[in-house]
Amino acid sequence: MAAVQVVGSFPCGPPQETPPEQDNGFRRLSARLCALRPDDSSSARTEIHLLFDQLISENYSEGGGVAPQDVSALLVQACRLVPLNQNHLVSKVSQLIHHLLNRLQVIVDEQNLDFLLAYTISAIQQCSAWTHMEILQALAALVYCNGSKCQKYLPDLLGKTGLLLKLSDLTQSDLEVRRAAVHCMANLCLSMPGQPHLEEPYQNICFQAFLTTLQSPKLPTMDDITFCMLLQNALKGIQSLLNGGKMKLTQTDELGALLAVLKKSMFHGLPGLSIEMPTVLYPTPLPQYDGRPPVQPQQSESSASRPTANRKKKLKVKPRKNQQGEEEEEESGGESEAAAVTGVGSMSLHEGNAARASSPGGLRLPLGGGGAAGKEHVSSPFNSSGWKRVSSSESDYSDAEGGVQSKTRSYQAKVRQGALACFLSTVKSIEKKVLYGYWSAFIPDTPELGSPQSVSLMTLTLKDPSPKTRACALQVLSAILEGSKQFLSVAEDTSDHRRAFTPFSVTIASSIRELHRCLLLALVAESSSQTLTQIIKCLANLVSNAPYNRLKLSLLTKVWNQIKPYIRHKDVNVRVSSLTLLGAIVSTHAPLPEVQLLLQQPCSSGLSNSNSATPHFSPPDWWKKAPTGPSLEDASISSPQGSSEPCWLIRLCISTIVLPREDSCMGSSAGSAAGSMYEPSPMRLEALQVLAHLARGYFSVAQVYLMELGEVICKCMAEADPSIQLHGAKLLEELGTGLIQQYKPDSMTEPDQRVPVFLVVMFWTMMLNGPLPRALQNSEHPTLQASACDALSSILPEAFSCLPSDRQMLCVTVLLGLNDSRNRLVKAATSRALGVYVLFPCLRQDVIFVADTANAILMSLQDKSLNVRAKAAWSLGNLTDTLIVNMEAPDPSFQEEFSGLLLLKMLRAAIDASKDKDKVKSSAVRALGNLLHFLQPSHIEKPRFAEIIEESLQALISTVLTEAAMKVRWNACYALGNVFKNPALPLGTAPWTSQAYNALTSVVTSCKNFKVRIRSAAALSTPSKRERYGSEEQYARIWGALVTALQRSEDTTDFLEFKYCASLRTQICQALIHLLSLARASDLPRIRDTLELNGDMIQSYVLRFLRSGAQGEDPGAAHSPQERGEMIRTALQHIGRVQAAAGDTATRAVAGFLEDTLSIYLDAAGCHEALLESAQQ
Repeated sequence: MAAVQVVGSFPCGPPQETPPEQDNGFRRLSARLCALRPDDSSSARTEIHLLFDQLISENYSEGGGVAPQDVSALLVQACRLVPLNQNHLVSKVSQLIHHLLNRLQVIVDEQNLDFLLAYTISAIQQCSAWTHMEILQALAALVYCNGSKCQKYLPDLLGKTGLLLKLSDLTQSDLEVRRAAVHCMANLCLSMPGQPHLEEPYQNICFQAFLTTLQSPKLPTMDDITFCMLLQNALKGIQSLLNGGKMKLTQTDELGALLAVLKKSMFHGLPGLSIEMPTVLYPTPLPQYDGRPPVQPQQSESSASRPTANRKKKLKVKPRKNQQGEEEEEESGGESEAAAVTGVGSMSLHEGNAARASSPGGLRLPLGGGGAAGKEHVSSPFNSSGWKRVSSSESDYSDAEGGVQSKTRSYQAKVRQGALACFLSTVKSIEKKVLYGYWSAFIPDTPELGSPQSVSLMTLTLKDPSPKTRACALQVLSAILEGSKQFLSVAEDTSDHRRAFTPFSVTIASSIRELHRCLLLALVAESSSQTLTQIIKCLANLVSNAPYNRLKLSLLTKVWNQIKPYIRHKDVNVRVSSLTLLGAIVSTHAPLPEVQLLLQQPCSSGLSNSNSATPHFSPPDWWKKAPTGPSLEDASISSPQGSSEPCWLIRLCISTIVLPREDSCMGSSAGSAAGSMYEPSPMRLEALQVLAHLARGYFSVAQVYLMELGEVICKCMAEADPSIQLHGAKLLEELGTGLIQQYKPDSMTEPDQRVPVFLVVMFWTMMLNGPLPRALQNSEHPTLQASACDALSSILPEAFSCLPSDRQMLCVTVLLGLNDSRNRLVKAATSRALGVYVLFPCLRQDVIFVADTANAILMSLQDKSLNVRAKAAWSLGNLTDTLIVNMEAPDPSFQEEFSGLLLLKMLRAAIDASKDKDKVKSSAVRALGNLLHFLQPSHIEKPRFAEIIEESLQALISTVLTEAAMKVRWNACYALGNVFKNPALPLGTAPWTSQAYNALTSVVTSCKNFKVRIRSAAALSTPSKRERYGSEEQYARIWGALVTALQRSEDTTDFLEFKYCASLRTQICQALIHLLSLARASDLPRIRDTLELNGDMIQSYVLRFLRSGAQGEDPGAAHSPQERGEMIRTALQHIGRVQAAAGDTATRAVAGFLEDTLSIYLDAAGCHEALLESAQQ
């Protein structure tokens, strides 16, 4: 009789229809099984045995074409036929469950799972111990990716007396059963994306079980392979908890224990190495470290669109992964390069996300692009899940297939790979500031003289015989280095430290040097292309984060010289990653003098390898057909330091982009469409990226090739591949930005070293006569359109005014037209570009253009996209800056012609935008301040303006007082200062006067951000007449608030604010002196009272203001000692005049305070008499 009774109809109905080509074996056998009824006779048992054997031995094709529900129904029927007192049949049905679910890659549905779980749990409880191995295998197959559906049975499996805990305990005598129990637990922890995971108590139970398994030593009775399989299952379980289960390691002991076993497992079986690890690793105390991740630049379009290349596969036997994470494979010697380099089994569509849920994503070349480039990608070393689940069938190796020793080495390598994969998941699941406490445990340091090198990730990279394991170690190292810029920024070794202790900064610098040394050693020694790619990517990550401006020279030089030969490597992925590394070198802390020198090395340096896979450096003929007119040489622009040697990196990139491939590699490079004459697309895209980095960081080098680069851009933007076009547009934007930077007033570039304006005009004429206009109008590729808009906004204003009028009109017309685009990317880019153009001197006085731009911006401010609204608000701020510039021009025609109705619309839009998100609000309040400053008496007198002026001011006041982002409040204070500059506004008499001043005084005394305080003090010192400060009470409140602010100018708990203390005091002192220079007689008694209470404090700060060179943040602040002395003199003269008129004690007290202050200052300056006389005249 059956031991498990299940209520419900008989499970076997008519089988689901399968494809006609499907073998009828399964359906035939299933029908025979469903026809049977429970029978305890010997003949019935024999028939069931035979049917089970036939079902197990049936030759199922890939996927089998069998419906999952049919498989589940058959298994339920099989279990119904097998009573639990028949051990042999229970063992056989367990084998059937395990085999079918694995072979046909079926995940059992919830209804049938309930019955099958109840059956297998009862079987473990009731059947003989010798059946437990097969039953546990069946249980593992059932719970695979079904952990969330097993809640009902978790107490039986994982409770205090749970079966899996008991069978996986260290006291379990049957080691295979113990391993199978750990495997079941690991599969329980695995969850599909989007599915609920195990509850936290059960997660903790499993985690402790896995941890105990990893910590336990190998028993003398346990063979090496079984021990390896046990470790692999425990590692898989922890990784599943960290990935799909989102388990958080918050306890130091918990994390330290895990890292200790991972470090131990990372070196498991590594030849010639035996390490003893403590039970727990404890973090090293770090200096104060801001754990907030640094602001990342927006992901470049290239990283989303750069295609990658195909890769030749060398697998001798292609492994096939089963649905439960098993891998059936044959290895001739687990460390062979071919198997380990590729090491990626074919993953079935059915498995899909399940495999991804249990293995972390790896570093790889991003997909995208055209042609065949996007079809395959460089596989992460962790994508192979051979270590994840091990079935009993994997022990069926024969000596002819490599022998026990070779097989053992293979399993040991899988343990190391599993530990590294688990470590990678750990790195991704904990905060960086926590991770860096364990830096010294995994990252090498320069060994002391005579002492051995500590074991670290670099030990595996340099010494592990398996290329796949080396690649895994490098990927973990890359993950640790990623985002480490803030942590590594403390490193410093530019001077010799001769101290009794080693500073932390020197320790980190030493670690950075050792990483360079080891990675360069690994680079030279590596023969596997995939691992070589990982080494170079790891170097690129290191270069991107290391603070070379604080380190001794030569580190980058060594990397630079050693990577050069790999630019010609036969593997395209190695070549691409080499260019990525060069791009990292020219973008890190640019410009670095060391890199500047490297860029001037001869073209031939380090590139003598004759087996070239990249184009020669012979000058191409086609791009020498430059537009008629003066050439770059005619303009007498030379490379830095007068070197005439061409930059080899720029020549390399240009050649890679535009020259045909050599015949020797025409058929061997992947990543480009069949028959393509150029280098693979990833190479060309990376070369364009490197050129963009050079233009951004070393424009003085790139400017020598301006016209050649212009031709390259034209060629790229004329191609069919959108990703090549996009990167061409990005390069154009960087070159345009570099030209603009050269002509900025604060530019360090000498005028004779700038690219002449006529040459910039030639460059942009070439662009506008080329494919750029087509790209701007290419609505099929909005990302390209947006990038082309960004490029168009990088035209040098001085050059734009010299362009032919039809080209100017083209730019303006296209931008105004694109503002109607339905694509938000294009609309945002267009809004920003119009905001740039409206500042151009040749356009800003064109009333029609400014009005058209205003209408376009107002339309964009209504867009649903926050990004579009933010760009439009920024442009509105720029447009209002233009209004202020035009208002200050001698010719009043612009103000007279500009529409009052449009002004009203702009004020209304700005008010509405000031209630939007902070990104929009920040620019909106700036625009409000400018608009209120721009208003003329003719506007203010009109009734329709009165209400909106009041509303605008209330919007500004509320923004000053609100707890918004500090940038928003800073802009609001700045805007109020602008409002105070408009003499036509009734400041001092209007009801909103006191509200505005009270808001500013509240901020100047209590805002946490000192930059906002500085700006509010500057706004308070803006009015130029006493009557604009309002009543005596209002004036006294402002004076008192500034004195209080001066007292609190050093009160802050935020260390970052201390650097602004001097600027804040400077601005407050200027505001106080400004108020004194405007004071009335009726104001002086209150000032005297303040001086009696706080005179010494005020005087000390004013003297520091007069003596110091501290500069206030306000650009108009008086900075020189003469100007500061002049401010006191002006205030003293004013008080003297007031004294003559009033003749009271308050006036004398204030005048005496100023005289004493000036006297002390001048005594110290040695010119007391002359200046005091001058002040009293």
